[in-house]
Amino acid sequence: MDDAHSLADVSRKARGLGVGLTGGANATSAAALVVGTLVAVVLVRLFLQWYRLSHVPGPFWAAFSKYWMVSESLKGRQPTAIKDVTDKYGSLARIGPNELVTDDPEVLRRMMAVRSAYERGPWYDAMRFDPTRDNLFSMRDEAAHTLLRSKMAAGYSGKENESMESTIETQIAALVHLIETKYLSSSQDYRPMDLAQKSQYFTLDVISHLAFGHAFGYLQQDGDAYDYIKITSSFIPIMLVLANVPLLANLLHSRPLRGLLPKGSDKLGFGAFIGVANKVVAERFAPHAASQPDMLGSFLRHGLTQAEASGEALLQVVAGSDTSASTIRIVMLSLMSNPAAYQRLQREIRDGIATGKISSPIKDAEARQLPYLQAVIKEGLRIMPPASGAFFKTVPPGGDMINGMFIPEGTQIGSSPFGIHHSKKTFGADAELFRPERWLEADEQQLALMTNTVDLVFHHGKYQCLGKTVAMMEFDKVFVELLREFDFSIARPQTPAKISNAGIWIIEDFWVRITKRGVDLS
Repeated sequence: MDDAHSLADVSRKARGLGVGLTGGANATSAAALVVGTLVAVVLVRLFLQWYRLSHVPGPFWAAFSKYWMVSESLKGRQPTAIKDVTDKYGSLARIGPNELVTDDPEVLRRMMAVRSAYERGPWYDAMRFDPTRDNLFSMRDEAAHTLLRSKMAAGYSGKENESMESTIETQIAALVHLIETKYLSSSQDYRPMDLAQKSQYFTLDVISHLAFGHAFGYLQQDGDAYDYIKITSSFIPIMLVLANVPLLANLLHSRPLRGLLPKGSDKLGFGAFIGVANKVVAERFAPHAASQPDMLGSFLRHGLTQAEASGEALLQVVAGSDTSASTIRIVMLSLMSNPAAYQRLQREIRDGIATGKISSPIKDAEARQLPYLQAVIKEGLRIMPPASGAFFKTVPPGGDMINGMFIPEGTQIGSSPFGIHHSKKTFGADAELFRPERWLEADEQQLALMTNTVDLVFHHGKYQCLGKTVAMMEFDKVFVELLREFDFSIARPQTPAKISNAGIWIIEDFWVRITKRGVDLS
């Protein structure tokens, strides 16, 4: 009996072990099946993603993820990298799973035309300063964008701000005064100045004066009020990464995470600027507040709400200071690096003063009649376009034909700013060089082509920059007044400045030696 029971126990245990082994094998097989299915789904999805735009050439791995775009933006060289792509693969090239870029000005004009069916893409979501509402730059609703733009156009154009030119003159005088009192060098004294920093002080005071009726006082303090420059130079590169990966921007703007963003209650940085804008706008909406003859006053007269006005006032400061400052820096650096161009512009200014064609201070209308000055400004805008992000637009329903290729709807198409503005076909074999003479040597047809192309720096059609009038007036006046009064030379020719790109140019440590004209030419 005992042997029989023992045999039965062994049999039962063997059967149990078999069932256990079979169950484990089944579980392992099921897990393998799930994993295999997931891998297959991912591979099929990647294949379909690649295949959708596989007829458009570009870096192979860029078709599978946004790593290439993010990597180049983190290196601070995205515009150069995109130009390399269009140079290698053609005028229309692929740089992401659903992202293309073009260096064809005609394609960009068609995309941005007033009646174009193209719309701003998710790239613009990262440009919200307030996660709860859009500004004119981030707005993707075409009807709302057109309406808001129409309310703001008069304020930017100067039609309702007759003091625009005198305001710019006031801030140029403040810049000249700052240089004369603190940064003049001689054979006995060496007082170097960071022109990158002072250029932005100047543009911040100009745009704050125009926007709010009084300057924030950067030039007067000779300091970075609210640590604005320090904070934005760190924050703007992050904005570009978020723009390249809109999912991250939307995540950051979500209710759980938006508390990490700058707030109007902050004491320093971007948040402090938000607080200043909100306070100034609130004062304009106070009972019995008088209408003011500045940009903000114009916006309110044309129907902007308090929330809209706060957002647009902030946008004015950000968009109107960094880009203009970049162009001033690049023009001055290019002139100092090109003695022939520097001397020719100084000669045009000297002759203009001598013949009475240049007042003191120079008037905008007079500056527009100085051919070499205008050539220098256009060349500076061209050689390093101040706003050099991709600015992706969405292909409309039904798709589009570009360069003989069908591009399906929903595809994002951006611009190659260096490809456009360094085109040898448009600007000549030496397009990579700063050479203002090209604008004076070109025949009528070539000049028109070059001019229309450089105008794309300010975008086009329904997306043309409203601040173009202000920026061009700054450029028309500031270079004449600086070169009328001073001589500039690079203090550190081995490393003139630190330059990187984050959609705009971040230019730092641009140290110069300044002497008074006609006093110390050593």
